[in-house]
Amino acid sequence: MLELLLTTYVFCYHFQLDDPLIQLVEDYKWINFFDFDWRLGIDGLSIGPILLTGFITTLATLAAWPVTRDSRLFHFLMLAMYSGQIGSFSSRDLLLFFIMWELELIPVYLLLSMWGGKKRLYSATKFILYTAGGSIFLLLGVLGIGLYGSNEPTLNFETSANQSYPVALEIIFYIGFFIAFAVKSPIIPLHTWLPDTHGEAHYSTCMLLAGILLKMGAYGLVRINMELLPHAHSIFSPWLVVVGTMQIIYAASTSSGQRNLKKRIAYSSVSHMGFIIIGIGSITDTGLNGAILQIISHGFLGAALFFLAGTSYDRIRLIYLDEMGGIAIPMPKIFTMFSILSMASLALPGMSGFVAELIVFFGIITSQKFLLMPKILITFVMAIGMILTPIYSLSMSRQMFYGYKLFNAPNSYFFDSGPRELFVLISIFLPVIGIGIYPDFVLSLSVDKVEAILSNFFYR
Repeated sequence: MLELLLTTYVFCYHFQLDDPLIQLVEDYKWINFFDFDWRLGIDGLSIGPILLTGFITTLATLAAWPVTRDSRLFHFLMLAMYSGQIGSFSSRDLLLFFIMWELELIPVYLLLSMWGGKKRLYSATKFILYTAGGSIFLLLGVLGIGLYGSNEPTLNFETSANQSYPVALEIIFYIGFFIAFAVKSPIIPLHTWLPDTHGEAHYSTCMLLAGILLKMGAYGLVRINMELLPHAHSIFSPWLVVVGTMQIIYAASTSSGQRNLKKRIAYSSVSHMGFIIIGIGSITDTGLNGAILQIISHGFLGAALFFLAGTSYDRIRLIYLDEMGGIAIPMPKIFTMFSILSMASLALPGMSGFVAELIVFFGIITSQKFLLMPKILITFVMAIGMILTPIYSLSMSRQMFYGYKLFNAPNSYFFDSGPRELFVLISIFLPVIGIGIYPDFVLSLSVDKVEAILSNFFYR
């Protein structure tokens, strides 16, 4: 918690919200042989994910309190994962970005394979194959951009942002980066590692995966695909919107059929990531700001739902929804928090999810990229996805908390949430309701940077 307070202090007193340029810069020569620098910095695009990472990691560490087997190693791996994520969000050098991107894979693999469920080795292997396979495309893209048009590698983000490429080459770079980020986001059909990983991981690990890891893919799409390769992004943006729309419907429909509680929440995460993809593909300041707000909002909500799923499992030792029922009476605090955060996840007005999805709606409607009929069709399909969300969300609550199955079971006595769990849940709930009431608190961080990114599409 002290680390979070110190980080907040540094940002509050040293980060200028009205300055779209890079701030809090570190720039040191690392490897002279090919002009590789240790180059870090923060701007309006990265400050939100960085603060989210510190916040969720602090709460996930507190959530991991019950872990007793090799607890020191467990917490070391969580902090190593945190280091890689902070490094990815603050890197200003393409090769350093790739190194930090890879750094957080090893802790996740070990956290999965050592503290996961019965199928932990299968899930960990599937995770590393998918993400390492995507990282090959990321490395090829980094080397391609760095080596293009110069005898010496140029890996600086600022230099690369001003570089022009032949359209065919830019499209090749774009596809390579897109595959790497589509695996991590995830974007269908490269999403199948996610339900298995969430289904087997310890719930504190799930908090980091849902709250931060998935957001790295969306961040990469904006930071590299959109900012460095604007011409290719303009070509592919309609397809991004189509894929995002399909993802909302597909994942929401699939979530309803999941018996496993954590897999149902995992598919809901895939569905919510569809709104981020649509916002990025809209190429409007409203849509992109909505996507960034959805990144922050879902970071809170995904972490909270997985924490609730894990604390429920600790008490009833059941993970399949059709075996649950009637735990609202013995565990009213968990029931109350689960109901509130499920409502926030299905975009209840006054909560952060509603504001984020509404802004994405406005972004696609006001986009100059699409004709009127495609806008109406996309908006209609997105609305269907928002109708499907309450179906799987409320069904999940009904199967867990209503009825008499567990309540009437012999020798059934379950402890309700203690002070530690309530502290974690309230700490997440407060920013969810705060953003829902006053979204400008988050939007003011990124609005200037969003305008700078979109200027590449209209004035370049």
